[in-house]
Amino acid sequence: MVVRAHSSAAGALALLSEPDTVFKQHALKALNQLVPQFWAEISEHIALIESLYESEDLPKDARDTAALLASKVYYFLGEYDEALSFALGAGNAFQTEARTYAAGEYVETVISKAIDRYIHLCSDEVPLGTKIDSRLQSIIEAIFQRCIDEGEYRQAIGIALESRRFDIISQVYDLTHDVSLLSYAMEVVLDTGFPLSYRDQVLKFLSPLFPSPSRTNSSHMLALARLHVILDNPSTTTALLTSLVHEDKLVAYQFAFDLVEGGARDFLEAVRKELPQGKDDTKDIFENLSNILGGEETVRLYLEFLKRSNKVDMLILKHSKDALEPRSSIYHTALTLQNAFMHAGTTSDVFLRDNLEWLGMATNWAKFSATAALGVIHKGYFQEGMNILGPYLPQPGTESQIQGAAYSEGGALYALGLINASGSSQTMDYLREALRTSQNDTVQHGAALGLGIAGMGSRSAEAYDNLKETLFLDSAIAGEAAGYAMGLVMLGSANRVYAEEMITYARETQHEKIIRGLAMGLSFVFYGRQEEADDTIQLLLAEKDPIMRYGGVYTLALAYAGTSNNNAVRRLLHIAVSDTSDDVRRAAVISLAFLLFKTPDQVPRIVQLLSESYNPHVRCGATLALGIACSGTGLQDAVQILEPMTKDGVDFVRQGAFIALGMVLVQQSEASSPSMSSTRALYTKVISDKHEDPMARFGAALGQGFIDAGGRNVTISLQSRAGTRNTSAIVGMTLFCQFWYWYPLAHCACLAFEPTAIIGLNGNLKVPKFEFMSNAKPSLFGYPAPAIPPKKETAAKMATAVLSTTAKVKAREKKKAAVEHDAMETDEKLDTKKDADVEMKTEEPSTSTKRKTEPSSEKVANFSRVTPVQLGYITFPAEGRYQPIRPVASNPFVNRGAKGVPPPGKRALTSERYAGGGGVLILVDEREGEDAELIDLEPAPPVTAVNETAVQNGYANAAERQLHVALDPSAPEADPPEPFEYPFDG
Repeated sequence: MVVRAHSSAAGALALLSEPDTVFKQHALKALNQLVPQFWAEISEHIALIESLYESEDLPKDARDTAALLASKVYYFLGEYDEALSFALGAGNAFQTEARTYAAGEYVETVISKAIDRYIHLCSDEVPLGTKIDSRLQSIIEAIFQRCIDEGEYRQAIGIALESRRFDIISQVYDLTHDVSLLSYAMEVVLDTGFPLSYRDQVLKFLSPLFPSPSRTNSSHMLALARLHVILDNPSTTTALLTSLVHEDKLVAYQFAFDLVEGGARDFLEAVRKELPQGKDDTKDIFENLSNILGGEETVRLYLEFLKRSNKVDMLILKHSKDALEPRSSIYHTALTLQNAFMHAGTTSDVFLRDNLEWLGMATNWAKFSATAALGVIHKGYFQEGMNILGPYLPQPGTESQIQGAAYSEGGALYALGLINASGSSQTMDYLREALRTSQNDTVQHGAALGLGIAGMGSRSAEAYDNLKETLFLDSAIAGEAAGYAMGLVMLGSANRVYAEEMITYARETQHEKIIRGLAMGLSFVFYGRQEEADDTIQLLLAEKDPIMRYGGVYTLALAYAGTSNNNAVRRLLHIAVSDTSDDVRRAAVISLAFLLFKTPDQVPRIVQLLSESYNPHVRCGATLALGIACSGTGLQDAVQILEPMTKDGVDFVRQGAFIALGMVLVQQSEASSPSMSSTRALYTKVISDKHEDPMARFGAALGQGFIDAGGRNVTISLQSRAGTRNTSAIVGMTLFCQFWYWYPLAHCACLAFEPTAIIGLNGNLKVPKFEFMSNAKPSLFGYPAPAIPPKKETAAKMATAVLSTTAKVKAREKKKAAVEHDAMETDEKLDTKKDADVEMKTEEPSTSTKRKTEPSSEKVANFSRVTPVQLGYITFPAEGRYQPIRPVASNPFVNRGAKGVPPPGKRALTSERYAGGGGVLILVDEREGEDAELIDLEPAPPVTAVNETAVQNGYANAAERQLHVALDPSAPEADPPEPFEYPFDG
């Protein structure tokens, strides 16, 4: 039997007009099968089909079939809302269709529209109490049930979160008791741009569902710490810590350290104050918890790690110093920043002490930057900060009369803020007093910057008022720093009164510097506030002044930082291609990084076209967007875009590409990133090339500083180990991007440096000596090889001129000697051949010797560097004495270095970013009664011998005085030596 293909639906359509219902039912069934081929022809009769659906003369199943037919026609016409409405009316007919053609595009589209409509009806946009169609409700319930039956729990949770169905989340968790599903729900609501009010509802709902962490159930500890940090409810956190103290002090210590990694300063201080004093058996534990929550303990451990593990290659700095002309301010600042980044947090100022003559060539703002670099080098050294900077700080009751001294004093105040970033109230009080009493705008500038960084997020009304008084002096230099600092102090407060004050003054002042400082300050005020910042964003982006629009762009970026909010990304892309100001367009492209840093894989694809723009400012923005978003990942997709941009025809585009490459490749090795060696060679070449543009050489120096930052022991990360936004890092990189207008702000990049170490502590919070395993080849995560000093070129000897007659005489003599000694020469050739054979046989084994194979794993000592990607390959031997209280990596299911798992490939190394892990780990001692060997963390004795005369003048030693004199021309000279008698006189 031959089946003929239909060429038209006219026959079936004609039956729809027949009076007999049997013919109509037959036609509807036939047309349902013909819709995909003849939907255009059938659509001309859609009114008739709809009337059949509404007809009371047809039976229920026939009306359902008519509704299904109408739904399909509207689907092919692209009218999806109408298609959904008729699908709901189709009832059982649509359900049958869904079961029969489960993978069909029509069914998938209609179900997708049904979910979208249901989510919309459940959202805040619809008035409360709006009734949902029971037919739509039944479809959604069927979808939830199917997801649960098929084990698609994450899909069910995703739809439940969108539709505010907390009961489904509870049902899934009660069924599975899988804590990872709760972590997934938390990540979804935090990282996909949900409104703040709804986000808090979800977190409050999830909080009691999370089980209390324990030694046997600690995989979710980092996720729980992240939840408490974002929920920002000190009472709830204190209650949990108190219960953990009574259950297991080691778990309590670990949870406190994890809170410190991601917690805001005011939150941690509130938890610390609410902790009970404890009784006799718990008093010491609560005291230790209080010290941990203060943050000083974590900073002290990381500082000691950076000091001990410093691997700065001084030859690289020496090469830069020899190549960059020190009398040029831009080159002096470039080397200052390179040295500061490379030694950040190491407390090693050896390069400065060894190059006092170079340091003394700094003038004006280069001197300011050189002094501020001490704050980067000694960042976190709270105890000694005032002692280190004491000789450079303004002396009470005096106003410096020498302009050079004012630059070093201002730089020292700025450095004090960097050392004590988010630090103590005593430092803030000192900086407030310095700001209030100084009459020099350079000193005020440094004091304001230092106060903003030290008081970041403190929301101190007194500090804000002091800064406002400085702003109202209308000094361009001091006012710009005050604008930045006002926003930093009120970070994330979204205070409307302060925001209106800042906007009003920005409109009134004539100084562009002050306008820029206030515009950026506004972006800090609304940090992380999402929709609460929308009105201010709209106001700033509508301003005629491009500097205010510039601030509006950063306000948008920081308000939605880390959320990957689609509307915000779309808005920035529109500004990047449409604004009339190049500065605003560049800022819009850079700001994409602050939205998308949690998904770095997406950024190269998004900025690919922008990196090829005709506008050099857009291209420059693309370089920094890649650098910030993909920092520390070694992502080859980003490197492949950046490498051609190092040859761009515009100097500042090349500058951005050099800086970005350093950020992307920080803590990468030649084994993990094929671009590492070529990038280092490129930096050396550009810095050495005196014909290269100064801006490009400046960028290469900064890139070289980033690639070896923190003694090669830090990475750049906008995400904390706990998985939260790293507030200090985001603020630091935002300020760093302002180096375009003001070089000293580049120092703030150090706020984004995160030490990469595993520091194991025992139950007494001491550091024991032990080893764990890294299940990867040592070269994969090893330190770079030291730089090789350039070889000295020796002049080649000139060939001696030979006359033609002399050459002929020598040729005749040689021919005659050959004839006379022919026989003897033949014998010598035979002997030589034998000797050669013996020699070849002797050398053969050495040339064929195989290279020693590299081991597939290595032992790593406690207190050692472990890069973020390496965390996935770390294991603690089961037979070892010490075991961590929680998993090393934030994702315990990604231990790819374990036995039986294939070795990592380059793609695996570059495309994955771990949300957290590592850091300070509390250890369980399996042999608690035995003596333990500890690592001594006592400070090392000073390298330079103490000089009594230097100490009498306020210095720690003679080298300290020399360093001060190089930076400050008003520094007191050493007293002359006492007179004495020479013993051999007379």
